[in-house]
This record gives sequence, C-alpha cells and structure tokens, in this order.
Amino acid sequence: MSLLGNIIWLIFGGFFSGVGYILGGLSTCLTIIGIPFGLATIQVGIASFTPFGREIKKSPEADSALYQILNVVWIVVFGWAIALNHLLWGLLLAITIIGLPFAKQHFKLMILALFPFGRSFE
Repeated sequence: MSLLGNIIWLIFGGFFSGVGYILGGLSTCLTIIGIPFGLATIQVGIASFTPFGREIKKSPEADSALYQILNVVWIVVFGWAIALNHLLWGLLLAITIIGLPFAKQHFKLMILALFPFGRSFE
C-alpha cells in the first residue's frame, strides 16, 4: 500500500514539492550561516518524495541546546511558512475520504517542517 501511495503522491505534486525543497535548500546553502538550514530544507525535501510507510524519529541529541536554538531560529524564519503550507493542504485533502491518507502525510511532514533539527524521517 505504501508503494502505491508514494507513486500517487509523486504524480500529484510530491515530486515537484521535493524538488522545490531541495532547490531552496541548495540556495540557502550558498551562505555559511545558511548551511545548517539548507541541509534541514533538503532533509524535508527528501522526506517529501516518499512519505508513505515512513515515520519521524527523534534522535537522542534532539534535546540539546544547539538543536533547540536552531529549531527556534528555523521556526521564526522558515518553518512556520512550510508548516502552514502542509497544514492547509492537509486540511484541504481531509475533506474527502480519498484524500485522508494524503492529509495524514501532510500532517506528518508538517511536524518535520516545524522541528527538523534532531529528527529524521525513517
């Protein structure tokens, strides 16, 4: 089921979404200060290619002060807009029964978009 879900996801926007995240992450990596944020954006982009059958895992060092600071800066600068995008698409897809599995994936990606540092998508 996850293979079919991922194929449908890629056809109807997941591919372009992932490419957009990766291109945005690469452009953010052009500055030295932006490298950690660019890598986080690329991580969200890779996760948005195939979200079905994968879960967000919190790493043991996720509660460190550095990751907390990076997550706060991320939320203020980038994360709120990305998370709002996933929230709106998730709510829109949740209107229909067919869209419910895809809405669930958007809500999953919304959490990763809010707190990318110290989390992985496995």
